[in-house]
Amino acid sequence: MQNFYSIDKLNFLTAGMPLVTGKGGYPKAIEILKEMGLDGMEVEFVHGVRMSDETREFLKNVQKESPLVLTAHGPFYINLNSKEEEKVEASVQRIIDTAKAASDFGGYSITYHAAFYMGKDKEDVYQQVKKQTQKILEVLEKHNIKMWIRPETTGKATQWGDYEEIIRLSKEFEQVLPCIDFSHIHARTGGQYNTYDEFCKVLDRIGKELGDFAINNFHAHLAGIEYTAKGEKQHLILEESDMNYKDLLKALKSFGVKGALVCESPNIETDTKILKDYYMSL
Repeated sequence: MQNFYSIDKLNFLTAGMPLVTGKGGYPKAIEILKEMGLDGMEVEFVHGVRMSDETREFLKNVQKESPLVLTAHGPFYINLNSKEEEKVEASVQRIIDTAKAASDFGGYSITYHAAFYMGKDKEDVYQQVKKQTQKILEVLEKHNIKMWIRPETTGKATQWGDYEEIIRLSKEFEQVLPCIDFSHIHARTGGQYNTYDEFCKVLDRIGKELGDFAINNFHAHLAGIEYTAKGEKQHLILEESDMNYKDLLKALKSFGVKGALVCESPNIETDTKILKDYYMSL
């Protein structure tokens, strides 16, 4: 598939506006990112895709005039496997709205948590997610919206989206690629996937199954994380968790990964800066 948007390095993004933005909005947030030497931001559509035309235009100009990379995270209320048809339809629409907004502001790609198993057979849920993804892509094609659609690896066993399911879905559709949340994989497996070799295993699998293209057009999430036997509990500051981010960054470097690494730690910009500085020192 054509590359909608070419990225020549690994970029370090904050999940949402830096905390010190306060009430300054996007103009202030962009100023802070530039001052800190960070590479961009994931726009968080937490409760719905609400963004004025002025803001879309402002961000589009920022993205045109600077090397900053912008991505978007769909609203939390998405479940393509809901038992209620209207909730499935609303979820489809939220993903379409996220893609449209990101397309308007010149975004690189979008991500979202796709579904919950709801006690159903894993294969049945996969087929349902696939069917709804097809609908989303048909609408995007109709409106000529060229945007990477990336279901995210999820942090709990009740949520659809281990990395194998997401790689499988990415093989079915040209416009779909994974969003790999390394903290979620670590939490979902009760503390596994936290060594250099395990990180390489995930990257190697993506490269083998989806090709170098997927490694050169990467979208990932990282944070410190607290977890139980059931998976993710909450995000933590990197240094307050067992997340082995240094070996992850080494793995990303050795694979020559290009794209966006979004830091979702509670102290957003501080940990994003720590990640970038360590990566640049390798």
